[in-house]
Amino acid sequence: MTAARRAADRIPPGLRRPGAPAFGTWIKLPTLETLELLADAGFEFVVVDLEHSPLGLESASRLIFGAQALGMAALVRVPDRSGALLQRLLDAGADGILVPQVTSVDQAVAAVRGMTFAPRGDRGMGATSRAGRWGTSPVDDYLAAGDDVIRCMQIEDLDGLDQAERLLDVEGLTAVFVGMGDLTMSSQLPADSERITVAVARLVATATERGLPCGTAVRTAEAAAAAADQGFSFIMVSNDATMFGHAAAALGRAVRTALDRR
Repeated sequence: MTAARRAADRIPPGLRRPGAPAFGTWIKLPTLETLELLADAGFEFVVVDLEHSPLGLESASRLIFGAQALGMAALVRVPDRSGALLQRLLDAGADGILVPQVTSVDQAVAAVRGMTFAPRGDRGMGATSRAGRWGTSPVDDYLAAGDDVIRCMQIEDLDGLDQAERLLDVEGLTAVFVGMGDLTMSSQLPADSERITVAVARLVATATERGLPCGTAVRTAEAAAAAADQGFSFIMVSNDATMFGHAAAALGRAVRTALDRR
């Protein structure tokens, strides 16, 4: 059994469940109240989005804590490939990290090393952080938990898809994510074009062969079902700001209509 397959078997429950893909959403709002409402609504995991929101490190740390306290797995999408936040987010207790815009094996190796303890990687010892229960847990437990984090690359262009087998063979990688928005924008091809559908299907199949969870993001329940049919094992559906925005807009329209009919 490969290291990647062993790691995939340790994915937090929020990213895998028998019989159906796990579903979650992006978090862009720094509020524990909306996080609690998402947990009550049945979302199984969240990804705190530092790439496309104004959230910062302190807000991310509180959201990680809140999501886990509510029974959801808590991942974070970092803003770029620099690696600057990997150490601090993992020591804040994140269940895993999504690294955006990975286009080469060298980039994937660097990102994985930033999430892996020495000597196999570059992550330093921080056992007095939240991930080490502020120094109250045995160091061995802190190190073992560090081995279990989700190290996920986002593939968002055709070059990355064409290198799927090489990227997914990077030692220590434990999940992969297809960013369809950037993929269609960078390629200037529609999502249902043959070039994209064939490449995405090959990536999903390659991940499945290696026992690696493969995720994507969609906007609706119908699209989530379609993604499940494609073989995706975890699916991001909408985001907190958009969901609450649509709900508020729908209620606002309904109220105006009701009052105008008086």
